[in-house]
Order: sequence, then structure tokens, then C-alpha cells
Amino acid sequence: MNTVTENKPKVLGLSRKEIGQTWYQKAKRKTYVLMFEKGWLIAILGFLLGRAVMLSLLSPFSIAFMGAVWFMRREQSLKMVCFILLGSLTVSFHQFTYVFFSFVCFLIASSLLKIREHKERSLLLAVGLSSFLARIFLYSLEAPLAYIDWTLAIVEAVLAIVLLLIFMQSIPLLSPKRYKPALRHEEIICMIILIASVLTGFLGLSIYGAQMEQILSRYLVLILALVGGATIGSTVGVVAGLILSLANVANLFQISLLAFSGLLGGLLKEGKKVAVGIGLLIGTLLMSMYTEAQSFVWSSLIESCLAVGLFFLTPYSAISAIARYIPGTTAHQLEQEKYLKKVRQVTAHKVTQFSDVFHALSRSFQKRPDSPLEDKVVETDDYLSKVTEKTCQSCFKKNYCWARHFDETYDLFIDVKNDLEEDQKISKGVEVQFQKHCVKSEKVTEVMQQELSDLKANQKLKKQVEESRRFVANQLAGVSEVMGTFAEEIMKERKNHERQELEIVAALKHVGIDIEKLDIYRLEKGNVDIEMYIRFKDYRGEGAKIIAPILSDILKETIIMDKADISPLSSAEQFFSFQSAKQYVLTTGAAHAAKGGSFISGDSFKTLELSAGKYALAISDGMGNGERAHEESTEALRLLQQILQTGLNEQVAIQSINSILALRSEEEVYATLDLAMVDLHHATVKFLKIGSSPSFIKRPKEVIKIESSNLPIGIVEEFEVEVVDSQLKDGDILVMMSDGIFEGPKNIENVDRWIKRKLGEIETNDPQMIADLLLEEVIRTQGGEIEDDMTVLVSRIERFQAEWAPIRTSYILDEVSV
Repeated sequence: MNTVTENKPKVLGLSRKEIGQTWYQKAKRKTYVLMFEKGWLIAILGFLLGRAVMLSLLSPFSIAFMGAVWFMRREQSLKMVCFILLGSLTVSFHQFTYVFFSFVCFLIASSLLKIREHKERSLLLAVGLSSFLARIFLYSLEAPLAYIDWTLAIVEAVLAIVLLLIFMQSIPLLSPKRYKPALRHEEIICMIILIASVLTGFLGLSIYGAQMEQILSRYLVLILALVGGATIGSTVGVVAGLILSLANVANLFQISLLAFSGLLGGLLKEGKKVAVGIGLLIGTLLMSMYTEAQSFVWSSLIESCLAVGLFFLTPYSAISAIARYIPGTTAHQLEQEKYLKKVRQVTAHKVTQFSDVFHALSRSFQKRPDSPLEDKVVETDDYLSKVTEKTCQSCFKKNYCWARHFDETYDLFIDVKNDLEEDQKISKGVEVQFQKHCVKSEKVTEVMQQELSDLKANQKLKKQVEESRRFVANQLAGVSEVMGTFAEEIMKERKNHERQELEIVAALKHVGIDIEKLDIYRLEKGNVDIEMYIRFKDYRGEGAKIIAPILSDILKETIIMDKADISPLSSAEQFFSFQSAKQYVLTTGAAHAAKGGSFISGDSFKTLELSAGKYALAISDGMGNGERAHEESTEALRLLQQILQTGLNEQVAIQSINSILALRSEEEVYATLDLAMVDLHHATVKFLKIGSSPSFIKRPKEVIKIESSNLPIGIVEEFEVEVVDSQLKDGDILVMMSDGIFEGPKNIENVDRWIKRKLGEIETNDPQMIADLLLEEVIRTQGGEIEDDMTVLVSRIERFQAEWAPIRTSYILDEVSV
């Protein structure tokens, strides 16, 4: 008893708000099940369409809706037919008889036509025949058939087929479980026709003289005018008014009233519900001026007031739910952004998972379960086991050597092994001791030499395997890092920087520039990323001249216009993208010549601007000269470009290229590679020289030589890349060259000093002129002959100077902060 009492507060201890929310969710779920899963919404629509009559003579709505539901929601068709018959019975027995006979004809026609291949065409034919035969049968019972009877029956059959096509487009839209992010304009019109057709079922129902179909039609116009604006509002008014006027000729006047009210309400939608409701009342008063019937004016005003009252009682959540499916609305745009964000999240999650897999594989390849010392001991024990198995196992002194004097025997075997490894023979002292101790010393020595060669082969193979494991681990780690960065880029989205947004909008508005949309993605120092949409009547370069300088002052760093999409139309929306300027810029020049003046050079060079402010300069020299060498060097640079652009580390990139060139062919294929990676944010440079000539850094008072020792790529499968780091200064000139330049000067004893002297004597700072002059000087030393392929690549680094100075906005920002 006490347990129940103690637990009761935990179960019932909910606030009124929580109880209300729980009740609301349960009621919402129960309503959804009844209306959509149990088919009561279809049944209610069927009841109203069973009452719908056109021109007091025709009723194509019921058979068309019956055919559409039978084709698309057959499990709900029985309940729908019962409600259609019930609705027709509330109009007249004649209407009930027509609906009943048309349904019987439809069942017979559908059973006869079900063997047809094209089901939609069979359905159209079945509906048309059912409507025609049922109407002709009723006319024949009343009087002899006349020409007008046949004409009306044909018109009704055609209308039924047209309405069937419209209802087939509308019925799938009745369920909230829709996966389409927006409705097409044709679907919107079809849905409006269905709703207007349902409204005709309210004919004859009134509240104190106010017709129900008029109240609901104006209510429909108000909702869609607020959601979709003037276009949707006026369209709904025209369609609803037209169908209502066909149902009752007295409603012909309502077409203009609904259309004008929808147009006026849509134009005033910025004023929310009040303004849209006032638009309907104004439209009603203006249209009522064309009639002199006082009773009509009052009844029309009452209908409009009741419609406005219903409109005010409609919650904004319901209106927003409708707006999500109307293209061009804010709710639809938010729904689209939500969908795209979800797609980005799923994609980024998958990429992150792949990144984690590659990272785990990289770690597994890097694992070393044993230390090098333990490996050495295991190798030695295994080696001695094989030697003793072939020699000591059958010796009569086995027990004496390995049981009684184990340590002495083991040490002698180790000494013999070490001597054989170092000098290929045993030293005199060790040999004398070993002969005294072992009766089969010569045989043991011969076996140890044989096993030692196998041991060295195994060690070499193991070393290659370890190097391969390390290389694969580095490559997998690089791929993991690239995929991780890619996942972060996928998830790039607008960040919330309210203060900066206010400052930017206020500063630009102060100079007469109104921003339509502002997206701030990043504000990190040196990595700013801002996008905006602006309308200019006559664009004259304001993006680079005004906006970028204002952003530079606000963000306290140099900002430049990265991209601009300028429309040729006047007053069109223009797109601008702004990013942080790089602290330094490179100006590059190149000069090259092929051996003997040929058109094909074995040298190739490339300059690449990579992400994150990195710039790559590369020269590759293929083996020999001519077309084959050109293919080798070009292939090396092509692979380098593709790998570096993915974001892989440059050392991993060069190792990958080396493996590809070394393993792809059994022939001797190799090339040199001279790579300089320049960081334009910090003016640092990394030199990676693979069998290449030295590089030089030219400064006003000195020339610095940069060199390293590495074999050309493609010769060995594994090698360590030596990296040389250097700090550049403003105005430094970087000179890279192939061996044709460095080894080209003839009759020069010290080429290093000669090149340094020539670079120091060059007075110009233009990279292209420096490259041309250096190439010309080398050719002159060869008597005008070109004895090898020559390439020289020259780059000058300078601090970036913005074209437009920052525009001071401090007084504007003071006003914003206040």
C-alpha cells in the first residue's frame, strides 16, 4: 500500500503544461489515424462531392472522385461510396439515383476493362461511360430522349473525365506524409479545384442568410493570399469563383469579388492577418457598389466578416504548415534549407566514418608489437636453432656442449656469427677457441655461413615489409586527414555573428548600400568567408571599391572581393563573396630550352595555387632527353598536381609518386623533382629536392644556396624525403633550375660562385627578365650551343598591398553600439 502511494506522485506529478502537451499529442495522433489511415477525410469529401451539382443539372464530381479514390485508395473506396450516396440523398432522390446507377455502371465497366494494359486509359473510359450511361438511362425514364439530352450527357461525361484527371493529381496531396519538398504550380491548381468542388457541396446551407460556400471560399482565398501572395490569392479567387458560379449562376458575380480580394490581400500580406482581412472587406465593399440590392450588400458583408473571423481564429502553425509546400514562401525556403542541412549532415557523417576507418587502418599498420632488441634476440635464437639442428643434433658431444657448458657454447656461436657478419671470416682468436671446443668446427662454420645468407635475406625482406607498412600508414593517415577536412567543408554553414552582422549592415546602409541577404561563414583571422546579395541599379565596382574596404576596417584585416556574379539586368540581385587577403603574393617567370634547339624538352615545370594560402613551384627532369624524358617529367608533375590538390601532405605526395613510378613498369624509369611549397600567409617555404639541382634565394646583399641529397624518384621503392625549411622576406627572389642550367656552364671551376655572382649582378627584380638573362648567360658559356634541356623558374615574393585603403566606419559603429 505504501509502495503504491509513494510511486503515485512520480506518475502523476506533471505540470498542467506537460499534461496539456501530452493530451494534445495524443489527440493529434488519434485525429491523424481517423482522418488519414481510417479514411474519414476521404469519406467527408465524398459526402460533400455527392451534394455538388453543376448548373442544377449535371453532377460529374461524384463519379470522378469515386473513380480516382477507387484507383488510388481502393481500401477506402467502400466507405467513400457510402458517404457519396448519403450526400446525394440529402440533395434529392433523383441525384441519389444517378450516383447509384453511375457507380453500378462503373463497377461493370471496370471489371470488363481490367484486362487492358493501360490502366489509366481504362479508368478514364470507365468513368466517362459510367457517367454517360447513367445520365442517358435517367433521361430515358423521364421522357423520350431529345438532342439536348444526348448533348448534356456527353458534356457531363467529358467533365467527369477532366475532373478525374484533376482529382488523381490532388488525392496524393491529402496525406501529410509527403516526401516532395514543394508543390508544382499544376498541383496547386488541381488542389484548389478539388477544394472549390468540395465547396459546392455546401450549396443550400446558410447561417442567418450568409451562404456557407461563400464564407468558406473567401476564407480559402484569405489563407492562400497570406501564404502565397497576390499571384496565388488571385488565382485561387478566379478558380473558386468560376466553379461556384458553374454550380449556381447567381454566384457569377463572385468571380470578380474573390479574384480582386485575393489580389488585394496578397499585396497586403506584409501586414499579416489584419491587412489581408481588411483587403477582403475592401474588395467586398468595392464589388458591392455595382449592385443596388441592399440585402445582397449586407449578406455579402456578413459573409466576408465571418470569413475574416475564421481567418483570425486559424493558428499560424496551420498556415505555416501550408506555406511549406508553396514555392517562394519563407516557410518553404526554411524547409528546403532544413532538408539540405540534413543531407549535408548525413554526407559529412559518412565521410567522417570513412576518415575514421582510414585512420584506424593507418594506426594498425604503424603498430610494432616487439622492440628492435627483442626482434634481434628472436632472430639470433632462430638462426642458432637451424644451425644446431643440422650439426649438433647428431653429434656425440651434444649433451656436453649444450647441457653442461651451455653459456660457453652459446657465446662461442655468437662470436663466430658476429665475425662472419662483419668480415665474412672468423678471427684467429675465436677460430682457435671454437676448434678446441667443437669437434665439428669446420662443418658448423660452413652451415653458419649458409644460414647467415638466409638470415640476411630475411632481414632485408623484413625491413622492406616494415618500410612498406610505414609508407602505407603514412598514405592512409594522409587520406584520413583529407577526408576529415572534406567533412568539415561539407558542414560549412552560416554561423551566428549578430554583432558583426549589425555592424556590416549599418556601415553599408550608411553609404547607401542595402543588403538583401548576408551570410557569414567564418571570421577567423586570415580565413574570413562572407557572402552577400545586393541590388544595384547601376553597378560600378562597388564590391571591390567600397564594400571590401569597409569590411577591412570592421574586421581589422585586409579583405578582398573573391567572387562576384553581376547580372546584366538593371536592379537585379548581385552576388558577392569576400575573403581574407593573403599577406604575400608571388610573381613568377620561367625560361626553358630543349637540347639542340628541339621543340620537345625532357624538363617540365608547373606552378599551382593550392588551398589555405599555399603555392607550389615544381620542376621535373626526365631521364635523358627527347619525348621519353618529356613523358616521364610530365607524368611526375601531373601526379604531383592531382595529389597536392586533394590536400595530402607534400611528403606523402612525393612518396606516392615515387611508388607509382617505381612499380608501374619493369623498365628503368625515373625523374628528378624540385618542389617548393610557399606559404603566402607567413612567407615560409619548404624545399623538397629529389635528385634535383640546388636552388637559390636572391636578396639585395646576398644569394643563399638551398640544397639536399635525395635519389631521383622511381629508382628505389622507399626513401625518406628530406625537407629544407626557409623563412622568406619581402622582396626575396626564389630561383629554381634543372641540371641543364646548374651543370651547363663550361670552363667554370666553381659553378656555385658563378651562379651567385650572376644573380647578384642582375639589377632587375622582374622574375621573367631574371629567368631569361640566366638562361642566356648559360648558353653563352657553351658557345651558343644547347647541350642539355634547360629550365629556370623564378618567383618574387612581395607583401600584398590592397588596391583600396580601408574606409573608416568607427563613428557608424559607435551609433550601432549605442
